Amino acid sequence: MRPAVIIVDMVKDNLKPEYSISAHVRNVLPSVQRLLTVARARRYPVIFACDSFLPDDFVFRGKMKPHSIQGTEGAEIMDELSLEPTDLVVPKRRFSAFFGTGLEETLRGWRVDTLAIAGVATHVCVLMTAMDGICHDFRVTVLKDCCASYREEIHESTVRIYERSPLEPLFCFLTLDDFLAIEETEPTPP
Repeated sequence: MRPAVIIVDMVKDNLKPEYSISAHVRNVLPSVQRLLTVARARRYPVIFACDSFLPDDFVFRGKMKPHSIQGTEGAEIMDELSLEPTDLVVPKRRFSAFFGTGLEETLRGWRVDTLAIAGVATHVCVLMTAMDGICHDFRVTVLKDCCASYREEIHESTVRIYERSPLEPLFCFLTLDDFLAIEETEPTPP
């Protein structure tokens, strides 16, 4: 197994008190910080996939409030998560980290075959990134204790639905500890 870690939308705007997701993001920060520590110690590629919208972006024509605008501080990775020189930052204009970003080609170049995904929101950007990962033939694990939605029941419902996926074990929701335990027993291909 050759894993990479994708951290989705852990940007400064998602910590602002006016966004209902901020408290839930703060709750998962320690788990995401631990994930980053372990990933870097094991030399897994770390990718930060960050919302990077235009001020008048199409997606703001619905109920979503403008946030994470390109070039603003709000679209930057939150200070609580350290960015290392070896990390890759992928600005994304849409919900999936794969859509229009060239991420697949980068992962193929690194010979990655497995993705561990964390971040926000579980039911939107995390899930869409995970589904696109499967569609691009990567094994995908969503780290359920490293993800959050703007309401806990939405996060839990999403986890419940996909924990019973017929794609398991190619696509699954696991805790960080369970993922790390499995990863330790899987041989890395040559």
